[in-house]
Amino acid sequence: MRIRPACPAAQLRVSLLAGAVAALGGLVALPASAASSLSAWRLSREGVLELRTSPGITVQAFFEAGSAGRGPRIWLDLPGAPSRARQVWLGYNLREVRIGKPDGFTTRLVLEFMPGTVLNPGQLKLVGTAPDRWRMDLPATATRLGAAFGEGEFAPTPVPPPLGSPLARSRPAFAGWWRRPRPAPSGEGLPLVPRGRYRVVIDPGHGGPDPGAVGIEGLRETDVVLDVAIAVAQLLQSRGVQVLLTRTTEVDVDLPPRVALANDSGADLFVSLHANALSLDRPDVNGIETFFYEGGRSLKLARLVQEKLLAVSAGTPDRGARPGRFYVIRRTVMPSVLAEMGFVTGELDAPRLADASFRKRLAEALSSAILSYLQQAS
Repeated sequence: MRIRPACPAAQLRVSLLAGAVAALGGLVALPASAASSLSAWRLSREGVLELRTSPGITVQAFFEAGSAGRGPRIWLDLPGAPSRARQVWLGYNLREVRIGKPDGFTTRLVLEFMPGTVLNPGQLKLVGTAPDRWRMDLPATATRLGAAFGEGEFAPTPVPPPLGSPLARSRPAFAGWWRRPRPAPSGEGLPLVPRGRYRVVIDPGHGGPDPGAVGIEGLRETDVVLDVAIAVAQLLQSRGVQVLLTRTTEVDVDLPPRVALANDSGADLFVSLHANALSLDRPDVNGIETFFYEGGRSLKLARLVQEKLLAVSAGTPDRGARPGRFYVIRRTVMPSVLAEMGFVTGELDAPRLADASFRKRLAEALSSAILSYLQQAS
């Protein structure tokens, strides 16, 4: 839901819960709680503001136009007062970010800009990306940040694909995952690494209005890779690895924010997950391939990923660990790979990718490859 132009009082209150439900494609928000509040927030170098909150709360957004000697302000009100007020002085176009408690029952996050900064409230939109996640894209000219900053942790929140997806329609148990969360995998039998030492970014490709490749019987790449990515995150976390997911639900995330998340987090590895496609007229084309940008550590990781994926995909062609110039592996600063886990248009690969038990085996194979690499680096 967009923040509309300021009213004559130069101030506008907007309830955004309905916008969050719409953005989630049908997920139902939970009842608000008076005790809920802001759990974490961060602002990327590209000006992407993200919040983590208690599930299902209503966020109220305000805008105040600048005046002589004072720049424009955006602030967000959430129920529940913070433990303390605090502020961060920036010195850029975004003058400061501060958190306060205006009435003892509200958390207020304020973004105050320098005088002369131009903001069009009609172009600002706060959207819900999960029951406990919010996002607002600010104009780059209004922020110009030298580094990302924020407070709190953004632990992954597993969510299922949309209930109308091909995977959900063909797998009722999978469609009901939101109501009956499956237990987190134990990680038993996976390689051991020192707990808490490593951080890994898992990047499920595509999402939201971009389904990626669409194959046999409507199988969508975005559904496959998100399910595998969440399972990989759970398995790695069971082994004490810190995991960040570039998305946890069906939302559109551009390529630069995916890279920024990895680079700003100081991650040790970056693994982007995809499913391939050629044409529905070429079901004979199948196979797994893993791309890296430069040799050395990325090549080593790519070979491990390729080996482990092939080990659980009997009969599928080995298309190799290969050089590639994909943006997300070219612009990340840590060892990075992009894995194509099979063809959604392939007569051999597609039925497997549509099967929940096979996706679980892919997740175990990927986790084993990542942990083996980290173990050798320990």
